[in-house]
Amino acid sequence: MNDRRTDTERARQEHWLTRYYFMRAAFSAVWVGLAFSIGQISPAAVAALLVVYPAWDALANYIDMSRAGGMAEGRIQAINVVISILTTIAVIVALRVDMSWVLGVFGDWAILSGLLQLGTAARRWKHFGAQWAMILSGAQSALAGAFFIVQARAAMPPVIARVAAYAAVGAIYFLVSALWLSVSRMRRKAL
Repeated sequence: MNDRRTDTERARQEHWLTRYYFMRAAFSAVWVGLAFSIGQISPAAVAALLVVYPAWDALANYIDMSRAGGMAEGRIQAINVVISILTTIAVIVALRVDMSWVLGVFGDWAILSGLLQLGTAARRWKHFGAQWAMILSGAQSALAGAFFIVQARAAMPPVIARVAAYAAVGAIYFLVSALWLSVSRMRRKAL
């Protein structure tokens, strides 16, 4: 009986995680579309998009943490929520100073949130498998963050284009993870 309850809970969590990854992929795809459209012509849109991105990450991590057992189970996600909130504030401040500062803030955030995402994915691997894309995404995020920091010191094209390319890669990782979990679940049901 206990195994059935455990299997039911695992299936429920896996279903949530699949929906969550699809939701993250969809948001990022819309954000990237806006960045490459209105973000190319409106400074106000650029500022709004750059603030919304880490704010959304904070909200998404909070929802995920809440659905995955709260702070007791999701300490890494709780840390990621705090870091994303602080990043949102730092982006607002950096926008008043210089766009290279904004890219530096995004670089620091990409490193920290990438490493935390890697930790979350490694923890989830034990329960759900299919986390290889999230592990790669976390590692890639940390590397991209270091690249952002280097670029912040050089002449560069608009920051929004750099962050949008980063977000597009993240959207692909979330989509791959969601599809991988969906296929895994369908294969298990077919057996």
